[in-house]
Amino acid sequence: MSLDPRPLEAIDAALADAEAAGWVTVRLDLAGVRSKAALMRRCGDALRVPGWFGGNWDALADALIDLSWLPAGAEAPDVPGRLVAVTGWREFARARAGEWETFTEVLESAVEFWRDGGGAPLVVLLGDAGPSGGTVRGGE
Repeated sequence: MSLDPRPLEAIDAALADAEAAGWVTVRLDLAGVRSKAALMRRCGDALRVPGWFGGNWDALADALIDLSWLPAGAEAPDVPGRLVAVTGWREFARARAGEWETFTEVLESAVEFWRDGGGAPLVVLLGDAGPSGGTVRGGE
């Protein structure tokens, strides 16, 4: 499984389509993020994690496999899925390659957890304003 960047226009369309279909959507904009601490704060803010969120990799992984705290009843049986669109990530990925790799592994593990668990999927898309927009990555 890989996270392949998509053009920002495709991300906007995917968010709109997901919302129209009743999915819970989150845009996680990482523009200006230059440290792991800033990444965790940005994740916490965008995802609106509960107070127990510890701002570390394990806490992020736990938050992404719980999801009961997401708005609009993300764990309700009638929610068809959850979409997290990550944008503005290139600078962080270049500056903090090891932490970026860990971050994407946490995201991929969460996607796999929801796919294998049989619940409503969690899909993660990367948006890219650069020239390398590519294919979709998600919970399929």
